[in-house]
Amino acid sequence: MTTREPSICFVIPYFGRWPFWMPFFLASCRANPTVDWLLFSDCGELEGLPPNVRVVSVSYADYCVRVAGALGIPFAPSSPYKLCDLKPALGYIHQADLAGYDFWAFGDLDLILGDLRAYFTAGRLARKDLFSTHERRISGHCCLVRNTREMRELFFRVPDWQARLSAPEHLGFDEGAFSRIFIRRKNWPRMLARLAAQLNPWFRRAEFIESYSTPDAKLPWVDGTRNYPKRWFWRDGALTNDRDGERRFPYVHFLMWKGDEWKRIPAADIAAYPQVARLPAWQVSTSGFAPLEPS
Repeated sequence: MTTREPSICFVIPYFGRWPFWMPFFLASCRANPTVDWLLFSDCGELEGLPPNVRVVSVSYADYCVRVAGALGIPFAPSSPYKLCDLKPALGYIHQADLAGYDFWAFGDLDLILGDLRAYFTAGRLARKDLFSTHERRISGHCCLVRNTREMRELFFRVPDWQARLSAPEHLGFDEGAFSRIFIRRKNWPRMLARLAAQLNPWFRRAEFIESYSTPDAKLPWVDGTRNYPKRWFWRDGALTNDRDGERRFPYVHFLMWKGDEWKRIPAADIAAYPQVARLPAWQVSTSGFAPLEPS
């Protein structure tokens, strides 16, 4: 008997200007045709939009009005970066948009996706109600949540959630206050923290497993060293790197590369990125994106 794949939809509000790596993000979405993305944005139309990615055009001001109305709080931050605090509440805010999905997810655009279904298998998703790809906190850049009323409203359990979400400044609500519903002593020694967490019923309903998605960050890599991959290879939807052999990863989060290194990418290279993204294989590194010979 074949287990049905649970339906999944990522909800991502993004305002301002689409990042220059969007052709690669969209290519990796296209290679995950059974997962959907719902983007709320004022950035305009996207070329080469896959059928599983939908962009809802809305102004930042109007989106803030929608948030305020859904949550019953004042919400008018000057910076769209504040929207990151809303991630645990997006299932509640957009519950009508998510009707019929088994899981909703929050995440970011600074990712290149591998084979998500190979990682979030039907068997795996049957066991828990929340899936974080970090071991000791909610992974704000990629987190799956079962689409039930209980899980959509879970953020209500955060003390003073109204004040935290209506505050004008970004507070890291997703990876901080929301994480503490599940893991309350993450800075204890690992084994002691895991034993304490097992006493928490919310932790037992969630999966916190490090997927090693963010190179050059604070966490040690797969082998416990700080020797991180330097290049990541995307081939027809499969994601590997120059460090871990044939091991496949669900995604790479290039948070640390968006700063100084990528600010130096020549404009001519960026202009060619839409064509590179249409190739069956390419690579990403601190130097940006480049074609890769298919294996």
